Amino acid sequence: MVLFFDPGSMTARLDLEVPQAQPDGQGGATVTWEVMASLWARIEPVSFVVEEQAAAEGGTISHRIWVRFRDGISAGQRFRKGARVFLVKLVHDPDETRRYLVCQCEEEAR
Repeated sequence: MVLFFDPGSMTARLDLEVPQAQPDGQGGATVTWEVMASLWARIEPVSFVVEEQAAAEGGTISHRIWVRFRDGISAGQRFRKGARVFLVKLVHDPDETRRYLVCQCEEEAR
């Protein structure tokens, strides 16, 4: 079944970032993020979970982020929109037509 999706609803401009491990000189590494591409996307909030950590309240917001199909998007990468960061947890082609990708993402709220 072919999924109908209005590409005009992709109104958010996001940077797709990939992690890069930089040696720290002591046998470990520091992760930095490099912009791989800028994409138009649709961001759909899905759920919100409130957590308390070290006497501070925070939470995790899950989102579905729709983008046009492209190779190279995978779990472990992230999208950025200004100060907002969305960690990619799962990527799938909703109707297997290679038109769109739906990324299940988490945004930490502090």
